[in-house]
Amino acid sequence: MAIALAPDHDTGATTLLLTLRAAGLRSHGGQWALPGGRCDAGETPVAAALRELAEELGLIASPEAVLGLLDDYPTRSGYLITPVILWAANGRTLRPNPDEVASVHRIGLDTILADDAFDFTVIPESTRRVVRFHAREGLIHAPTAALIYQFREVLAGRETRVHELEQPVFAWK
Repeated sequence: MAIALAPDHDTGATTLLLTLRAAGLRSHGGQWALPGGRCDAGETPVAAALRELAEELGLIASPEAVLGLLDDYPTRSGYLITPVILWAANGRTLRPNPDEVASVHRIGLDTILADDAFDFTVIPESTRRVVRFHAREGLIHAPTAALIYQFREVLAGRETRVHELEQPVFAWK
């Protein structure tokens, strides 16, 4: 999974690239996501994130663009996500693959860092807290919200773990 940071078209300010997955995908279609997907056989999480970024957004980045990794996040649907943070210097021009991506959104770091950007709620199906990210596009849930939340905490200099944060029931499948 790529936490791809890219310059804004107009201002040059740093943004995070967020996608709305194409509705026809066999898993998690129509959900908010960071670019990414499964590792191919023998592929590292970094190589997979770079490949998926190219496949989904037409964005080519080299291993030197990688800034670091966040904690692995286990999902209810059986995946283990390794978030790869990278600087996409050429990210002003994207070519989303319509088979995988319905739309691409640029989220300013100021939005992520706002005091009211995230909240936590509970659901009857779990004793764990559910994290939600309040973006102008709407509510974004875990696992995407959990990864963005941990990234925000790293930006703020706070060590925060997110593996215990829950996902809404619709993301369990």
